[in-house]
Amino acid sequence: DCTITLYREYGFCYRVDVKVTFFSARLASERRRVWMQVRSGEEVLVPFAGVGPFAIPPASRGALVTAIEKNPLACGFLRENVSLNRVVARVFVHEGDVEEVLPDISAEFDRAIIPAPYGHDQALFSILPMVKEGGAIHFYTFKRASQVPAIQNEYEGAGLEVHAIRRCGFVAPGIARYAFDMVKRRR
Repeated sequence: DCTITLYREYGFCYRVDVKVTFFSARLASERRRVWMQVRSGEEVLVPFAGVGPFAIPPASRGALVTAIEKNPLACGFLRENVSLNRVVARVFVHEGDVEEVLPDISAEFDRAIIPAPYGHDQALFSILPMVKEGGAIHFYTFKRASQVPAIQNEYEGAGLEVHAIRRCGFVAPGIARYAFDMVKRRR
């Protein structure tokens, strides 16, 4: 009857309760693709951090990670996973809604990894001012393929250079999760 499991991915361990927290093993190679780009010393923001699969690996590479998670149960697992993976000194966990927590964070980030839940596209524009000019943004959204060119134009109009767009699997008929790899333009 227990829905808590220990999941291993690329040398990291994540305790997760699949009944009360979101977790997709299907994103393993995508998460690895992103955290392999992180350099030691970077300051990284990870809103919608869940149980930590986008936050913990960058910290293990020497980044300082600010992780935000609203679900108190997921946040509890996030804290546990930070300890399990021995990155307590490098991950700062904030429990709460992204929009409410962001004003209390004064840092400027070198990189933002934003695995936004369905319907939370506006989060990109709330987080954008917190990313340094020249900083990297990995933004995840759910769209139909026909919507992607308009979204790309919107992001470029907001001062971002879109370097790559990747489809990361379908979530419903005709709707896929897309990763936008972008850089905030220097003014």
